Amino acid sequence: MASPEHPGSPGWMGPITQCATGTEQEAAATGPDLSCPGPDEHLGKDSHRSQDPQKGSPPKGGRRHTVRFADTPGGPSPNSSMTTGELQEYWRKEKRGWRRVKLLFEVASARIEERKVSKFVMYQIVVIQTGSFDSNKAVLERRYSDFETLQKNLLKTFREEIEDVVFPKKHLMGNFTEEMISERKLAFKEYLSLLYAIRCVRRSREFIDFLTRPELREAFGCLRGGQYTRALDILVRVVPLQEKLTAHCPVMVVPALCAMLVCHRDLERPAEAFAVGERALQCLQAREGHRYYAPLLDAMIRLAYTLGRDFISLQKRLQESQLRKPTPWGLTLKELTVREYLY
Repeated sequence: MASPEHPGSPGWMGPITQCATGTEQEAAATGPDLSCPGPDEHLGKDSHRSQDPQKGSPPKGGRRHTVRFADTPGGPSPNSSMTTGELQEYWRKEKRGWRRVKLLFEVASARIEERKVSKFVMYQIVVIQTGSFDSNKAVLERRYSDFETLQKNLLKTFREEIEDVVFPKKHLMGNFTEEMISERKLAFKEYLSLLYAIRCVRRSREFIDFLTRPELREAFGCLRGGQYTRALDILVRVVPLQEKLTAHCPVMVVPALCAMLVCHRDLERPAEAFAVGERALQCLQAREGHRYYAPLLDAMIRLAYTLGRDFISLQKRLQESQLRKPTPWGLTLKELTVREYLY
């Protein structure tokens, strides 16, 4: 068996003879508000031209254009001719796929919870992605005080932006009547929808934390306690929502993805661990100075070695990263993840 002291083993950090050419470029993240490039962005002033080899002859009076089409991803082939009407129809269809991801908030139900010293209403929030079938709808519960905390936090930073957003008033009595609960459900649905409509608010740490932090704290607590199956159950539910909320900054989801890797690995599921690790690396792109970059690559090298996959390229990537931007790291990926969401 290869050992860390010899080349070819996952722990080997000595020189490797063949170095990869070039460096990995960091891709710009496309946020939920950034539309995909349209015809003008791909081709300039002559861009409203396309082709479809299967289109018939132009209608009477129609003018057929023969164009050289740029290599638009998913677009038509480089050479063809289309009428003006066909071009317009083509781009109408294309634009349907450029709309940003939108989330729809529903307060589906509510339940009264009684504890020894308190009684309150828990509201069930369902978050789904509109425009397509969403198999990963998020379901979470929050109480009035959680909404109230969100409002107070947002007012500190976005007072002007949310001045027209009405927050449901607090009542001293009648909070547990069916009428009041129904009224609050509608009010909270409207409240979340209005907040999400404000770009700076929906991208804020306060808004994202309101929707994901309680579940993430529970999941990381289970991870610290060695309850890997329970931690995974929670992460599988909350990570898709976190990814939708942080599409403008994918690196924000890296700690949760790394926690999933650790859980799968410690449950002896190396293939699942490697797959989620690839997602985490994709989120990091070329952020070689990020605190998770080196520990994640180190974990991926070991997983690749265990699975019999190409770990040499990962070793080269880590070595070249350290040569370009030396970043001392003394913590393993697990030691790093267990320090997240302590408070």
